[in-house]
Amino acid sequence: MKLLNFTIIKLTFCFVLGIGIGHGFNIPLQLNLLLTAIAFLFVTTFYFIDRNRFIKTIWFGISVFTTMVLVGILTTNIHNEKNNLKHYTNQISNKTDSLKTITFRVREILKSGNYYDKYIIDLLEVDNEKVIGKSLLNIEKDATTKPLKVDEIYISKTIFKDIINPLNPNQFNYKSYLEKKYIYHQIFIFEGSLFQVQSKSQTLFGIANAIRNHINEKLKPYHFNPDELSIINALLLGQRQDISEEVYLNYTNAGAIHILAISGLHIGLILLILEFIFKPITYIKNGKLLNAILLLSILWSFAIIAGLSASVTRAVTMFSVVAIAKNLNRPTNIYNTLAISMLVILLFKPLFLFDVGFQLSYLAVFAIVAIDPLLYRLWKTKYWLPDKLWHTLTVTISAQLGIIPLSLYYFHQFPGLFFLSNLVIIPILGIILGLGLAVMLLAVLNVLPQIIATAYGHVIWAMNWFIGWVSRQEAFLFKDIPFNLLYVFAFYIFTITLVRYCIKRNYTSLKWLLISVLIVQSSIIYTSNNSPENQFIVFHKSRNTLLGNTSNKSISVASDLDSITKRKTKIITDYTVGNHIKTIKEDRLQSVYILNSKKLLVIDSLGVYNIKSFKPDYVLLRQSPKINLNRLIDSIQPKYIIADGSNYKSSIEQWESTCKKRKLPFYPTGKKGAFIINY
Repeated sequence: MKLLNFTIIKLTFCFVLGIGIGHGFNIPLQLNLLLTAIAFLFVTTFYFIDRNRFIKTIWFGISVFTTMVLVGILTTNIHNEKNNLKHYTNQISNKTDSLKTITFRVREILKSGNYYDKYIIDLLEVDNEKVIGKSLLNIEKDATTKPLKVDEIYISKTIFKDIINPLNPNQFNYKSYLEKKYIYHQIFIFEGSLFQVQSKSQTLFGIANAIRNHINEKLKPYHFNPDELSIINALLLGQRQDISEEVYLNYTNAGAIHILAISGLHIGLILLILEFIFKPITYIKNGKLLNAILLLSILWSFAIIAGLSASVTRAVTMFSVVAIAKNLNRPTNIYNTLAISMLVILLFKPLFLFDVGFQLSYLAVFAIVAIDPLLYRLWKTKYWLPDKLWHTLTVTISAQLGIIPLSLYYFHQFPGLFFLSNLVIIPILGIILGLGLAVMLLAVLNVLPQIIATAYGHVIWAMNWFIGWVSRQEAFLFKDIPFNLLYVFAFYIFTITLVRYCIKRNYTSLKWLLISVLIVQSSIIYTSNNSPENQFIVFHKSRNTLLGNTSNKSISVASDLDSITKRKTKIITDYTVGNHIKTIKEDRLQSVYILNSKKLLVIDSLGVYNIKSFKPDYVLLRQSPKINLNRLIDSIQPKYIIADGSNYKSSIEQWESTCKKRKLPFYPTGKKGAFIINY
């Protein structure tokens, strides 16, 4: 069965392409609407022309697919809140540094940082003007700070600050990540500047949060330890912000992080339980319709309580399609079901397309459906237990084959013992989830026996211990693997052609498989030939100096970092992984760097720069040297002044003002990011 013979898959592909175009290019909404209307007109025209013809023309198909691309672009535009005149950015444009009086509602509680409690808020008013839009709220931590609650409304005076771009090469782009959630600014305040407004209105987010809090309050008397309770919240309520860094890292390194994300396994189990409970309803008049309504209502209520993350939404949407089809006695095809669920989700949340969880979730399911049957039939046994373990292993390997390229691109590591984690946990995860749902229900009803709660706590503890043991086998954890976007496409093409060849071993399949091998080889050669050579980088590191000199696919690193800070910082790792550099050498900070025809002078806190007949192209100021910058400029006449993260903010501001008056380029890494010299 050829996958692209399914019309819904073709339409979904065109729709996804439209979302990509709409996000990547700024197409005006009015022009988009006009083009979509014209495209619909063409579809209608070609439909009436072709409907009575025995031999159809290609124009109807082309017009339909073009329309779907335009609908994808239009969907992206419509959901872009900046296109709404009431969006707060229209109120604060060109005035982001001025004090604003804002009214906001707490929408979501995020994982706290070292210095701030973080929230996503819905803006209601800016300077008494009603607005819409979301922002990131940072509240300074102190001993008396009380956490805000979802749906609480506050008034405060504050300044909207831009979310900064990554300051070093190949760092995680938090600004881009938030923009895909329609968040464009952040706010920094302390709790004392908040004035709470009394309000009885509740949103779905507030109701869901209240339900989660109520369940957690009911679980408190049973003395689950923090790690156990955080895993229970992740497995059953979709909330991972309370998981400790150590436990989260253990699950990541063991290749079992997907267990903590509510997905198809969780939703499938709930659907099976609900179908068993509501089975008698199907025997009454209109019972199938009532059964479908009840199933969908409970599934989507659970999705809302679990936070409507990308993986939850995907799973619930997909199983909703399955539930409807079963109750209408309609046959379903898994590929159609996946395509329909993707189309429905993206119609309402188009930028989910760029969500890592959404991408990995769909790729894993597609891979399981396509690859697992091939692997499973490699070995047959008549015994139940070996068969179940073998099938668990083939499903796990299939899912990994589907997500490895994208996972390496995002996370640059591969857990070699992923099969062991999944082989042990997956077979009993259904029991853990089922028992967990029962524990929660009994706790809410105040009838949970302590012995059951204690036993369940021990089960979660044992799972955490096993995952921790697997993660400590560091010889099987492959870290810092360079893998770019070109590799992702090349390896997916190879995987698809390999699966096609395994299904149908003929000349055509072999030809495409060999072509894909050439594509993979070409991508490796291209990447190798485009790695940076002869590049000097002044990285941004707060309170420190960090320099890198790249040459012949190796980098010499010089810094004033202490051993603890050096071990914790990922700046050099991000750079080397992103640029496929294998060799890192340690070096000492120097006062002068000769970079072929270019010269760099480093001036530290001693302020010594009196070098006769030396005219540097660049001057790097570090550790706040007490110098007269005007005199330095007159003396050595540099072409560029650079100030790294080791300098005081007041010194940088003073130097920037001086350079502006002298019309000399000034580059503070704290604002503009790492300074790169290609030589």
